[in-house]
Amino acid sequence: MRANVNLFWILTAFFAIVTVVYTVWGLLDTSQGRIEWAGTFALGLCSLLSLLIGFYLSRVRGAQGGDLPEDRLDANIDDGDPEAGFFSPWSWWPIMLAASTALLFLGLAVGFWISFIALAIGLISLVGWVYEYYRGLFAR
Repeated sequence: MRANVNLFWILTAFFAIVTVVYTVWGLLDTSQGRIEWAGTFALGLCSLLSLLIGFYLSRVRGAQGGDLPEDRLDANIDDGDPEAGFFSPWSWWPIMLAASTALLFLGLAVGFWISFIALAIGLISLVGWVYEYYRGLFAR
């Protein structure tokens, strides 16, 4: 996390410098001679966002009290590998749920009646995904 904190502090300084350079360059341009607000505002917000993330990560790193495995030179790859949960590699329900979501957004863009079909397919897919271990070959 130390590398991430340093990276965001460097990005904050970079975006702040680029914001100032961009603003001064716009003022010195003879054809325009004024501030271009969209770019100045966007670069300033990038600087503030990097500052916010860098500050947050530095506070989290300080509150943890120790270095993460990726910060230590003697750490193994398995040290930073937490248990992420259990996922069924053979399950087709997430694909059906994603397809129903895509169909829902297609219905919002093309015709609203398609959204009703997508909601029905999505509801069936969600119930199937939640209860897939209660029936069939993998019932417990």
